Amino acid sequence: MKLNLSADEVLTSTRAVRKRLDFDTPVEREVIEECLQIALQAPTGSNSQGWQWIMVTDPEKKKGLADIYAHNFSIYAGSAKSNTYEPGDLRYEQKDKITESATYLTENFHRVPVIMVPCIMGDLDRAPTFQAASAWGSLLPAVWNFMLAARERGLGTAWTTIHLIGGGEQQAKELLGIPDGVTQAGMFPIAYTIGTEFKQAKRLPLEPILHWDQW
Repeated sequence: MKLNLSADEVLTSTRAVRKRLDFDTPVEREVIEECLQIALQAPTGSNSQGWQWIMVTDPEKKKGLADIYAHNFSIYAGSAKSNTYEPGDLRYEQKDKITESATYLTENFHRVPVIMVPCIMGDLDRAPTFQAASAWGSLLPAVWNFMLAARERGLGTAWTTIHLIGGGEQQAKELLGIPDGVTQAGMFPIAYTIGTEFKQAKRLPLEPILHWDQW
């Protein structure tokens, strides 16, 4: 199934989907692979193509990843980093809704049909800025391509990184058999969405974030 969205429509309606994930409808492997073929058309530094993609469908492995995520979420949700906006800030007004949505995903992560863990070759822990920027620049556009392709096919995704806190990255590495020298970029639920209409998000205006010629 394709939604036949325009380029602008898919770009402005690809949301982080949590509460509208359909846990009961299987996601076909061929649809995942079709999205991945589109992902691989993204630019990659020096044509390195150093990405690796792990699609997790095994119930026990999904539960293991979900448990890692839930443990780290409980730590993150209680930290100051999760609540840094002041009243009057658009993001402050949205925070309760975001927290509720994130909590829902945490409680149900194991139920999604597929969990995606994209990786990039190279150990980026304390890597120099150039190396880290080049590596992420070779993976993140491909991940976004995947998310856009998924949206066009009625799938919802959400980019999460909380499982990487503390020892979670190593735990996920051992659970999935990820070799040394490979860096995980996140953990993504993949499911068909409940309904296919998504509105544009409320964002900050350009004025405080746009700089011409200098900061």
